[in-house]
Amino acid sequence: MATGRLYFDYNATAPLLAEAQAAMVDAMALPGNPSSVHAEGRKSRAVITSAREAVARLCSVPAAQIVFCSGATEAANHVLTPDFRMGRSHVRVSRLFVSAVEHPAMLEGGRFAPDQVTVLPVDGNGRLDLAALSEALAAHDQASGQAMLGLQLANNETGVIQPVREAADIVKAHHGLVVVDAVQGAGRLPLSLEALGADFMILSGHKIGGPKGIGALISAGEILMPAPLLRGGGQEKGHRGGTENLVCIAGFGAAAEVASEALADIERVAELRDRLEAGLNELAPDVIIHGSTADRLANTCFFSLPDLKAETAQIAFDMEGIAVSAGAACSSGKIGTSHVLAAMGADTELGAIRISLGREHGQKDVERFLEAFNAINTRRMARKGAPVAA
Repeated sequence: MATGRLYFDYNATAPLLAEAQAAMVDAMALPGNPSSVHAEGRKSRAVITSAREAVARLCSVPAAQIVFCSGATEAANHVLTPDFRMGRSHVRVSRLFVSAVEHPAMLEGGRFAPDQVTVLPVDGNGRLDLAALSEALAAHDQASGQAMLGLQLANNETGVIQPVREAADIVKAHHGLVVVDAVQGAGRLPLSLEALGADFMILSGHKIGGPKGIGALISAGEILMPAPLLRGGGQEKGHRGGTENLVCIAGFGAAAEVASEALADIERVAELRDRLEAGLNELAPDVIIHGSTADRLANTCFFSLPDLKAETAQIAFDMEGIAVSAGAACSSGKIGTSHVLAAMGADTELGAIRISLGREHGQKDVERFLEAFNAINTRRMARKGAPVAA
């Protein structure tokens, strides 16, 4: 990837994998509805079954615990609800707790009313304040219903990994539920509901090289489930109505297979990220790398430069043929103040640039990025009338 344009925005969307594209093309040729009992329908159903098994392997759960949906946002709105069922019994969840750095799909609270959502503080690295969680749960009125914690496995902007297991242990001590947004962790961290102590997990296909418009809600079991968000013909065992998106599910399954193998290459990706950050520090000693003292995803770097707005830097990189992000890509291209930086107590006026790498990148890509950064930083220093680092 050292020639042509250089794509450093995998946390927004990973490029479609060849394996996923091939699976989608094959699925396009299948005429049958997956719910039909004839041979054509059974062929389509077999594709969904195979994809479900692949996603299940990625998450270390039985295939029956995978519910396909249109993406992580739908999955969040499905599971973030006061209305749960345990068999034929109704289970009430009266309060949702979320960290201040969650993705907007979680921060919006799903089907909870605004006054049922409590936003919890984070530390300077953006990690959930566990003491604040304990205090909030201790004050929760369990007679009104159970508590639920919605927490990301890793932040989409900084890459900082959350103390999910520790938080889950606290929630379980108060008989609550735990929902983990694992969108950024898939293919970069081992995924296991049991190891995380979670009840539900959310995934997105296009973050792991699958197509856009497909995701999954993963449950720890089949007994306790949220009330359906979309009702219809009983697809997905009644949990999500509507004819299944066969083509995208096929691509998601193929991408999940690759993501399961990608963990073996994660140390090499971490070395690339570390080389990139070392270069940033060398060329611009005043650079601020957010969350750098916490455990982070191996592929993510989120940095700010004094006296340079992130959107200005993003445009400059784009003109150099390099795609980076000025924060998260979740607001229809709109660049605004980062709620993540604000929650961390960092300066939000200038914003930050996010670099997110993939397995396809190599050392030459990092060096090309640093060459472009050096040119941008040299212009910044010239405007300030300051000397440039050697």
